[in-house]
Amino acid sequence: MNWYAGFETAVTENVPLAPKTWFNVGGPARYFVEPEDVAQTAAILLRLRENDIPIYVLGSGANLLVSDAGVNGAVIHLNRSAFKTIAFEGRQVSAGAGADVQRLIRECAHKGLSGLECLAGIPGTVGGEVRMNAGGAFGDIGSQVLDVTVMDINGQSYTRQRDDLVFEYRHSNITAKLILAATFELIPDDPNRIAEKVKEIWMFKRNSQPLAENNAGCIFKNVNGTSAGQLIDKTGLKGLRIGGAEVSQRHANFIVAKPGCQAADIQALITQVRRRVQEKFSVILETEVVIW
Repeated sequence: MNWYAGFETAVTENVPLAPKTWFNVGGPARYFVEPEDVAQTAAILLRLRENDIPIYVLGSGANLLVSDAGVNGAVIHLNRSAFKTIAFEGRQVSAGAGADVQRLIRECAHKGLSGLECLAGIPGTVGGEVRMNAGGAFGDIGSQVLDVTVMDINGQSYTRQRDDLVFEYRHSNITAKLILAATFELIPDDPNRIAEKVKEIWMFKRNSQPLAENNAGCIFKNVNGTSAGQLIDKTGLKGLRIGGAEVSQRHANFIVAKPGCQAADIQALITQVRRRVQEKFSVILETEVVIW
């Protein structure tokens, strides 16, 4: 009997992950899990734990590199409607982990609620962006979080309040296996002013980042306030290519996947960039992109 007996509608075997990532590379998931709701998610987590099956959590795949071999475990994708809800109450907005952040920004702008427009042009889901405290030069998501509902490996869900949460540069102290939802407290403002700010930030990113090519956003974290992109650029690595992977000519902290690219090409290029920057500046770059 399969471990997922009774959950056949939620589990598929040997699902290619490449089309589910922004790099569009990588191998399959042994099991691909899309639970119907919170209750089924809890039951599936328990079953996975009982069978010692490794668990991975997939958002929009925007900050992810999957190896060519794929993952020999279960990839949980909170992509059903139960996890995509967005609800407003006064200055607060609650969003499911699977809700698209760009959709959330648009709906907040329409309601005249400001605070999340700093995320314009940063693809991802609410769960993924909260966990990594996504952001950039214009701000980060953690500064607006009021509470986060999570689920642990035992299938138990609970809500962590703002005073129990720590958001730092591309990091949060959320360690639970799954984020289920988050609530944000925003600032009332003129919808047109918010929309204009979203447009300005989007245009800035479009003009400075390779948005039209397959990439996973910034590859490396900045180092003590120093831009990783500048370090890579000053090392003369723009345009450096291994196989189908290339350091972007537009932004040095982006790697773009050209036609025929393999995950191994990207991994090799990451290693080469890190080595060259360390040789020139004695700085060890830490990856921001998640590697499976």
